Amino acid sequence: MGADEVTQFLSYLAAERNVSASTQNQAKSALLFLYREVLEIELPWLGEVIAAKTPKRLPVVLTATEIRRLLNGTSGTTGLIVSLLYGTGMRLMEGLRLRVKDVEFTRREIVVREGKGNKDRITVLPENLMLPLQNHLQRVKALHEKDLLEGFGEVYLPNALARKYPNAATTWGWQYVFPSSLRSIDPRSGKERRHHVNETSVQRAVREAARVADIHKPVTPHVLRHSFATHLLQSGYDIRTVQELLGHKDVQTTMIYTHVLNRGGRGVVSPLDV
Repeated sequence: MGADEVTQFLSYLAAERNVSASTQNQAKSALLFLYREVLEIELPWLGEVIAAKTPKRLPVVLTATEIRRLLNGTSGTTGLIVSLLYGTGMRLMEGLRLRVKDVEFTRREIVVREGKGNKDRITVLPENLMLPLQNHLQRVKALHEKDLLEGFGEVYLPNALARKYPNAATTWGWQYVFPSSLRSIDPRSGKERRHHVNETSVQRAVREAARVADIHKPVTPHVLRHSFATHLLQSGYDIRTVQELLGHKDVQTTMIYTHVLNRGGRGVVSPLDV
């Protein structure tokens, strides 16, 4: 295929097949890889392709009552994770990759490292979770000490930290707050390590808790982040504060939560209620 055929194909996906923007971008990326890396041909004319439009969707948000019912349907470590995601506004993987050293009980804050966009930020540590989290960390520390006695206890370190600080991988501060119950072989190094809890187990637990709570909205761990932001705005917090807690680069991204506040359509009082 030449320029005309590839352009027609990608434009056809958007104009006639009505595929999502992400599907069209995936097709474009696959063709770019084929031509550049395999056929060694540049495609400078891809800018002429009709781009599929990304639809603007309002986020799914749970009410405070639905949140309570959802959290009551979880327990144990998974329940603590779910409560922490809602109470801090962290993304699922930000919560699972959390290290012990980044939980500040004295200042009641959590440092989120390398979040979306490779940015660090600080979010709130809910007071109601301080004692459960401290008790949880006592059990995790005992597990870590047991691993050390058995000749393990080394955790994955990001980037070049493993080379810069060769002994840091076994220290308590670098351990995951939510480690897996089983050790496994790290395919990157071949070492037996204890990774963090698998994200699919949390996703499954949230879906099951939503089913038990009779919540008919599509509920995922990310819905907890949406609910966190919306409930803070409902409580009167400044949108800039919410922006910082969520780690949004642009306040316009945070503004979407003003459209889902529990005030009726755009805060308008219907004439039927007057």
